[in-house]
Amino acid sequence: MSMREAAIAALHGRLVAALATRNPAPLVVRGETVPQRLPPGGLVVIRDGETVEETAIFSPLAWAIEHRAEIEVTVAGATPAARTALLDALLVDIAAAIIADRTLSGAVEWAQPGAPGFEDVEFEGAAAARAALVPVTVFFTVAGSPLA
Repeated sequence: MSMREAAIAALHGRLVAALATRNPAPLVVRGETVPQRLPPGGLVVIRDGETVEETAIFSPLAWAIEHRAEIEVTVAGATPAARTALLDALLVDIAAAIIADRTLSGAVEWAQPGAPGFEDVEFEGAAAARAALVPVTVFFTVAGSPLA
């Protein structure tokens, strides 16, 4: 398994464990599409994202990698205020989960959640939803090749 894959899998595992205590708990998945019917606790989708920077370190050759994954959070609610409150609570819990274990159990050297971007989402025949996209930058070092 590559270090990038290990980092994203560790991020997914961290959020699954941390958000499982919420009532109702959101569904936390990786790389899935947003369904028309959202779970009562919301939906959290971890997206693989992209490598932002690769810096060579010589003697011995290694690469310092900065990779930005994305966490897409979508919630439904009867009113705009209910959607906003649920989304805000989920975002606070996501940030707290990452900050509590910045190395993601040793999978990375550092994980840093960024500021979310927001949007209102409407599905045909379904209740309105509110979504946020949270960038999470993970930093790690690999030996030999940035693909490792």
